[in-house]
Amino acid sequence: MSPFPFSFFFLFLFFLPSSSSSSPLHYPYNFSLHIDCGSLSNSSDIFNTTWVSDRYFTGGSISVVSEPLHFQHTQEKTLRYFPISSGKKNCYIIPNLPLGKYQLRTFTVYDNYNGKGHSPSFDVSVEGTVVFQWRSPWHESITRSGAYSDLFVAVNDGEADVCFYSIATDSPVIGSIEVMQVDSGSYLVNDSSILVNYGRFSSGSGQWGPGFTNDSDRFGRSWQSDAEFRAKIGGIKAISAVKNVVNVDRPPNYFPMKLYLSAITAVGGGTLEYILPVDAKLDYLLWFHFAEIDVSVNKEGKRVFDVEVNGVNVSRVDIYKEVGSFAAYDFSYVVKNLSDTKLIVRLVPVVGAPVICGLENYAIIPDDLKTLPQQVVAMKALKESLKVPDRMGWNGDPCAPTTWDAWEGVTCHTTKNGSLVISQIDLGSQGLKGYISDQIGLLSNLVSLNLSSNSLGGSLPWGLGQKSLVKLDLSNNKFTGPLPDSLASSVLQIVYLNGNALEGQVPEELLSIGVHGGAIDLSGNKGLCGGPTLPDCPLFWSKNGLSTAGKVAIGISSLVFICVVLLVAYICYKRRQNDYDFGLPHEMMSLAAKRNRYQRQKSLMTLEMESQHAKGFIPTYNAT
Repeated sequence: MSPFPFSFFFLFLFFLPSSSSSSPLHYPYNFSLHIDCGSLSNSSDIFNTTWVSDRYFTGGSISVVSEPLHFQHTQEKTLRYFPISSGKKNCYIIPNLPLGKYQLRTFTVYDNYNGKGHSPSFDVSVEGTVVFQWRSPWHESITRSGAYSDLFVAVNDGEADVCFYSIATDSPVIGSIEVMQVDSGSYLVNDSSILVNYGRFSSGSGQWGPGFTNDSDRFGRSWQSDAEFRAKIGGIKAISAVKNVVNVDRPPNYFPMKLYLSAITAVGGGTLEYILPVDAKLDYLLWFHFAEIDVSVNKEGKRVFDVEVNGVNVSRVDIYKEVGSFAAYDFSYVVKNLSDTKLIVRLVPVVGAPVICGLENYAIIPDDLKTLPQQVVAMKALKESLKVPDRMGWNGDPCAPTTWDAWEGVTCHTTKNGSLVISQIDLGSQGLKGYISDQIGLLSNLVSLNLSSNSLGGSLPWGLGQKSLVKLDLSNNKFTGPLPDSLASSVLQIVYLNGNALEGQVPEELLSIGVHGGAIDLSGNKGLCGGPTLPDCPLFWSKNGLSTAGKVAIGISSLVFICVVLLVAYICYKRRQNDYDFGLPHEMMSLAAKRNRYQRQKSLMTLEMESQHAKGFIPTYNAT
C-alpha cells in the first residue's frame, strides 16, 4: 500500500492553542484516559480532568518546551521524544481497554525544546495504520504552540497502539494522548477504517467544547468556529435559538445541544460556501447539522435549499418539513475518489435563505494490513527471550504499517488472504544474550532464521524447524542439549550449528542435507555424534542421547541388582534367626551325640592301622 498523501494542512485545522482534555464520559461509555506525556506526576486541569503521569511508552526520553509560560495548560508544557537510539519505531501501548470504538486525541508540540531549531519529520500510526504525517518545516504557529488532532478508531484486542516512526534521523515528539470510549455504532462507515478529523465546526459561535468551555460533549469533541472555513462571499447573519432544541444527545452519535443553539444564514439571497482542505485520493465522510431556530420559519416550504459537494447536488433540504422547528436534523454523505485538495460545500437557496448549524469532515482511512495475531504473539515472546535491544525498535506490530519498514532484522510478506506473516529473521552479531522462546513454533511461514554470533544459550526449542524453514544459522552461540526432532521433519537446505555445546546423535535426515546438495556444519559441538565428521555414538546411544534399548538395558540391570540385594538381605535375615532362635528336638540331639562318638572311634582305628602298616604287618581283628 502506498503512503497516504497527507498534506500539512490538517495541522492548521487542529491548531487549538488553548485546548485541554475532554470531560469524563457517561455510562455506558465511561472509560477515558488522559496521559500527560513527559510528566512525572498526576495532575488536574481547570476543567477537573485528571491527567496521569507519563506511562505505557516503549522508549524515548522526556523534556520540557522552551517557553513554558507560553502554554496555558500544564499538560502542554512537557513532552516525550524518541531519539534514533531508541529505534526507528516507538509506541505507546495502552492496555486493558474495553473492546469497542474510541476517540483518540493527541497534542503535538516542538517549541524548540532541544535548541536545534529544526521541527522533526515523522509518521504516526494508530492500530497499525498511518494516520498523521508530520513533515519539516512545520508552520511557525504550530511549531511554537503545538496542534491537536483527533480520530475515531475501533479497538478489538484490548489495547491501543499509538506508534511513531522516525524519518531519517529525526526524533518524533508527543505532548499528550487521550482515549475516550464512544458508542460502537457512532459514525458508522464500515468495520475496517479509521475516521480522521479534517475539520469540525459550529456555526455562529466561537470555539467551544471540552477543554475550551464548560459546554459538554459526551464524545469529547471540540468544535471550531465556522469562520475558519467559510468563504468570504455574500452577506451572512448569525442567529441564536430562543429555546432548547429537541432530538439532541441521542445514540449513537450523541450530538450535543449547544451545536444547534446557533447557526449562520445567508442574507440577500446569497449562497453559503465552505472550503475544506483535504488530501486527494481519499474518501471523506461529511456530517451536516441543521435546526430551524428562526421563529419566523413556521411551516414547511418556507426555507428550502440545496446542498452541493464539489458541484454535485447531494440533497434538497427543508428542515421544517423533516423535523419541524427547534429540532435537530442531521444527515451524512460520503465523498468518494476525491481528486482535488479542496472539498467545497455550498448551500444554494431555493426558497428563502440557507442555514447551517455545523459540519464535520472525516477522512476515511482504510485499515492497513496486520500481522497474524499468533505471529505477533511469537515475535513479542522472542523480543523478550532474545533480549532484543531498544535500539532495534521492536515495538507495535512487527510488519505494519506496510509503508514503514518492518522490525529491524525482520522481513514480512503478504499471504493470499491478505494477512502479513514473518518470513525472515536476521539478527546475527547483535549482542543477544537470551534464549529462543518455544513460541517460535507459531511462525509457520518462517523461511530463514539467522541468530549467529551472539551469546544465546539454553536448549533448542522443539518448535524450531517449521515445515517452511529452509535456512537455519545458529552458529557461534552457547546452545546446549540435543537437536529437536522437528529439525529432521523440515525442508532445511542450509544448517549452521557449529560453535555450540550441543549433544546427542544427529538425525540421519539432517545429515542427508549435505548429500542432497545443501550445506550443513555441526563442528565445534563436542557432544554431538553420528555424523561423517563427528565421532561414533557410544553403544545404546541415539540422536537424543541414550537410546530406548539402552534405557531398557539399564532398567533390567537395575532390576537384577535390586533382586540380588533383596536376596542377600533375606539370607542374612534367615541366618540371624538360626543363630538366636533355632532349637533341635531331644531325640535328634541323642542321635548326633552317638554319631560323634562313632566318628571318633573310626578315626582312632584308622590311625592304629596306619601305624602297624608302617611296621610291616597287618593286624587282624576278631569280630565281636
